[in-house]
Amino acid sequence: MKQLNITLLSILFSIILTVSASADGLIIIPRPQPLQTPYPLEVLYHHVDVKINGNVAETYIDQEFHNPSDVMLEGYYIFPIPKNAVIKDFSMEINGKMVSAELLDANKARQIYEDIVRQIKDPALLEYSGQGIFKVRIFPIEPRSNKKVSISYREVLDSDNGIYEYIYPLNTEKFSAKPVKSVSVKVDLKTNNKIKTIYSPTHSIDVVHKDTKHAIISFEEENTKPDIDFKFYYSTNNDEIGISLLTYKSTDEDGYFFLTASPSFNIDEDKIDAKDITFVLDISGSMVGDKMKQAKQALLYCINNLNKSDGFDIIRFSTEAYSLFGKIETASESNIKRAEKFIRDLNAVGGTNIEEALGIALKEKRANNRSHLIVFITDGKPTIGETNDDLLIKKLTDSNMKNTRIFTFGIGNDLNTHLLDKITEKTKAYRTYISESEDIEIKISSFYDKVQSPVLTNLSLSFSGNVKTFQTYPKDLPDMFKGSSILVFGRYSGDGNSKITLTGSIKGESRSFILNTNFSDDSNEYDFIPPLWASRRIGYLLDQIRLNGENKELVDEITQLAREHGIVTPYTSYLIMEDEEIRIRRNELVDHFQTLPPAPELRREAEGDYDAMKQKSGDRSITASEEVQGLNTAGNVAETKQGSGRMNYKDDSGYERNLTQQVRNIHGRAVYQSGKFWVDSELQNQKVKNQKRIQFNSTEYFNLLKDKPETSQFLALGQNVRFYYDNTFYEIYE
Repeated sequence: MKQLNITLLSILFSIILTVSASADGLIIIPRPQPLQTPYPLEVLYHHVDVKINGNVAETYIDQEFHNPSDVMLEGYYIFPIPKNAVIKDFSMEINGKMVSAELLDANKARQIYEDIVRQIKDPALLEYSGQGIFKVRIFPIEPRSNKKVSISYREVLDSDNGIYEYIYPLNTEKFSAKPVKSVSVKVDLKTNNKIKTIYSPTHSIDVVHKDTKHAIISFEEENTKPDIDFKFYYSTNNDEIGISLLTYKSTDEDGYFFLTASPSFNIDEDKIDAKDITFVLDISGSMVGDKMKQAKQALLYCINNLNKSDGFDIIRFSTEAYSLFGKIETASESNIKRAEKFIRDLNAVGGTNIEEALGIALKEKRANNRSHLIVFITDGKPTIGETNDDLLIKKLTDSNMKNTRIFTFGIGNDLNTHLLDKITEKTKAYRTYISESEDIEIKISSFYDKVQSPVLTNLSLSFSGNVKTFQTYPKDLPDMFKGSSILVFGRYSGDGNSKITLTGSIKGESRSFILNTNFSDDSNEYDFIPPLWASRRIGYLLDQIRLNGENKELVDEITQLAREHGIVTPYTSYLIMEDEEIRIRRNELVDHFQTLPPAPELRREAEGDYDAMKQKSGDRSITASEEVQGLNTAGNVAETKQGSGRMNYKDDSGYERNLTQQVRNIHGRAVYQSGKFWVDSELQNQKVKNQKRIQFNSTEYFNLLKDKPETSQFLALGQNVRFYYDNTFYEIYE
């Protein structure tokens, strides 16, 4: 039997809205070669440019590949056609020459995929089962040489609930011989109506708005092996505030929803709400030197970027607190100059009187119906006035009669993180920590740019109809600012039509914005929603443990959610491993259903992180605070992998592994690589009655793929997989 060597050549933009599977281009080498790996070619770079006009997308891929072997290769390039794709145009160029491709239907393509699996004993291609392919011959692939490939692709995107979805398959890890030196995706988006939402659940993207109907979206990484497809969503309308909804619901369980609310990009100045802002700066002795210099530069930046209608004050504190104006004053030219002199004259000396400083800030007189923000900058713990955490929090809460938000900035490691975090929790704000090696000015000025122009304040959401929503995050909606979007994840029961009302204040007047929409009773397309909701729920629960103490109910819920949705962090992995070890000893869990591999060293390190999470100060306390908040505000998959750099371990064979890379989400739940098997987390939730053991690559194996094509996503994981499907426990083994 001939050996087939396969490598990733290209990832081509696929898909219209209803597609759930992705597609990778491949080179098939149909002749035996003395190569040690079935994926011999190296991807030097992978650059993608996309132009979207309205709902028509054109994708251009430029790649260069290297044959590191001493053997000349002959191969076939195949590109799996995405399901339901409406291909308007397709062209391909290899080393500057245009080539024509052969189109094969899904039945012929499936036979090719299965033949490849049979011969090289690698099931990775099975995720494309049921899709057609383009096929073209590539010869020669010279030894020690490069091969350039350019592809263009044109298709029409559909919308769902007013949201367009773009998917580019970047899941190249399993087909790449080495990390890709350069990966980039750039999308030039032009629309007929005003752009409201631009959002990626998979990657951290940069968005530059050219005007109300034109934006550039980009993503770039170096020396990487991408393991997740690139997705982004956009919506358009001409309303002042755009609201969009996507839902996920499978089986009879309660559903999940994802809601976005975004203002127009260009907003008239008279539509920007005036704000009052008080800057509270710690000038105690420990702030001497670069910390004080950078903090002063940050304050100068902020006051020189106040809007004309804003009010402000500055409070400096050490042993005592002192206010520049004694009240909120207008951002007039003369007041700005007074503030500049006040800032330049500041010197670091004395103790840390947090109670007096924030007490003055909360009592300052300000204009009615205007939002009031406090920016609180400190590098220490309270040493003067009230120093007890709980008593100080109570005093500040009692003084905060007008729901002022206090945004905390902690500098260095000698901080009481529990105090600062409780302040932000009680005032519905968020915290930022700045190490002594980081630039204070950049961190504070970047924050200020985001909150400079309020559009809608004191927000609330309501849902009418037969739908009941619960466990929504964030629990308290933040204010909406120009250039920002609010992302809300939650659960729902019921289904059908619903009216969603977003209410807030603009210039002291109440305004409402309405979306008439539908909550689905059966929709499993947007499978990114459940893990992102779970991340936020877990982050919220971990914060409750971290700040208020541990209890069994919270621990059990975190453990269950983390296992089901694949939220693997040092904190959650410790809880999962401990839970599974205890249940195995009690004969409550079959050991081959264990999701995380038994790694004693990693478990001890994770236990240390979990215990350090409850410390009040020090670098590990700061790390825990930042990572838990990262979970609680996660907007994409990367942000759910907090602490991934500390999740390395060696398996039984001595290979370096990372726990966060050993989990995949399929059919709305997590599947883990534990030892040589991939294990479906759902097996721990079901009473297994029907069992089938099927040998990989057998006739029965391919019959399962034919009879139940939905199982292809599980089968594509590897040669050893345990999963639950259609009331049956399947075990695929070598």
